[in-house]
Amino acid sequence: MFSLVIPIFNEEKLIDELVIHTITAIESFTRDYEVIFVDDGSKDQSLSRILQQREKNKRIKVLSLSKNFGHQAAYTAGLEHAKGDILAMMDGDLQDPPELLAEMYRKITEDDFDIISAKKTRRKGKPARNFYAGIFHRFFRNIGEMKNMANYGNYSMMKRIAADALLSMKEKVRYLPGLRSFIGFRHGEVEFVRDDRFSGKSKMSLNRLFILASDAIFSFSRFPIRLCLILGTIGTFVFLGAGIYVIIAKVTGIAVPGWSSTLLSIYFLGSIQLVFLGIIGEYIYRNYKESQNRPVYFVRKFYDDNPEK
Repeated sequence: MFSLVIPIFNEEKLIDELVIHTITAIESFTRDYEVIFVDDGSKDQSLSRILQQREKNKRIKVLSLSKNFGHQAAYTAGLEHAKGDILAMMDGDLQDPPELLAEMYRKITEDDFDIISAKKTRRKGKPARNFYAGIFHRFFRNIGEMKNMANYGNYSMMKRIAADALLSMKEKVRYLPGLRSFIGFRHGEVEFVRDDRFSGKSKMSLNRLFILASDAIFSFSRFPIRLCLILGTIGTFVFLGAGIYVIIAKVTGIAVPGWSSTLLSIYFLGSIQLVFLGIIGEYIYRNYKESQNRPVYFVRKFYDDNPEK
């Protein structure tokens, strides 16, 4: 059985088109499937539009969350309710082409891969947004602990054994592409050009993208805390040299009177300390979120004819 998880948040304008493209793509390679739409607390008519589609095709299932828990939480909820032997994750804005599912399924079943990730070779859409995404992936490729994640997103397919391994990791601050890479297994890829949105505005604002990028960096890289060490070490040597110079200047009488250098030193050290506190605070915040041990999501209702696994 094949399961596809699609998170939805305020996408009423493209639900019908999304369902048509997705079901057509899936039925080109299997008739034994389920599509789980995860309504992540939509405020528009997204839920009712999906339920209308469910009336036409009972293989469509709807998982309604109690509020908007975020993209990664919605994917987690869908995966935990999926029953398939092969599972896939796909965004619900048609930027991930459903037609690629057939090639991913072929690689999983014929080439004996456990995980197939869709790798973006190019992006259409807003140049500024694509620029920021490109900067992040290049930066993360150089500082991340896993070097094979460049231009991978959520769009992927995996066997049940890999999905179970992914779901066994219970951290609250989640970055699924990183977790998917971390678990190992036989990993393949398919390349595609990420299209522009079919309709409507992106629900992932630059602020949300920045938060997601931060989660990736702080979860899968030691670079931020090492940056503190490097800057602190450089600052120590710089001001050691400056201290020696001041002593020599005082003894030889060439010291220039005034407070400019003192103030600049204070401001510089103060700024460095604030940066360090901010970085350390990010780690403390993430530890605090883990220690709270709150559920990643709550389900309002699961529209499924056979809800028992």
